[in-house]
Amino acid sequence: MGLLKSLFLFIARIMGRIFYDSRYLRGRYFDNSLLGWKWVVQGALLKLIAYNLKSPWPVDHSCEVTNYNNIIFDVDDMQIFQRRGSYFQCTNAKIIIGKGTQIAYGVGLITENHDVYDIRKHQPGKDIRIGNNCWIGMNAVLLPGTTLGDHTVVGAGAVVTKSFPDGYVVIAGNPAKVIRTLNKADCVD
Repeated sequence: MGLLKSLFLFIARIMGRIFYDSRYLRGRYFDNSLLGWKWVVQGALLKLIAYNLKSPWPVDHSCEVTNYNNIIFDVDDMQIFQRRGSYFQCTNAKIIIGKGTQIAYGVGLITENHDVYDIRKHQPGKDIRIGNNCWIGMNAVLLPGTTLGDHTVVGAGAVVTKSFPDGYVVIAGNPAKVIRTLNKADCVD
């Protein structure tokens, strides 16, 4: 088993050097785990058939990122780009994701919308900021300009249309509203 693992890591590291920026191939999913290297191999093979060609880090083939340069995240949280069906739309604005944040499957982070008077045009982009240790539930959508403070939990299917910068809340619904306040002393960083 040790030989196969060594061979796999050798091949994965070569593929990583060819297809990705080495700044992203470190941290908990790479240093002491094979999981990140599995993502490298899968992503590199899919790049060969034109999936996520410009990605400097491994991204699941069903996940869409419109401008990799406009996303800021901690490399220890690489798993957020392995959630099937997630959409990171940040063509003309940034998405800033705090350390320890988890993002479920099918989440949409949208920094710009169509102009309602002329849908062929887009409104100016607005940054999305997500604090540390947040949880964004399945199929939730964060709209342009929203900010979530630390320890914000977004319920599945929620549509976040406004900011909750103070954090330490559970929000849900459409539009999302506070359904519970968290005790800061009980939250783990």
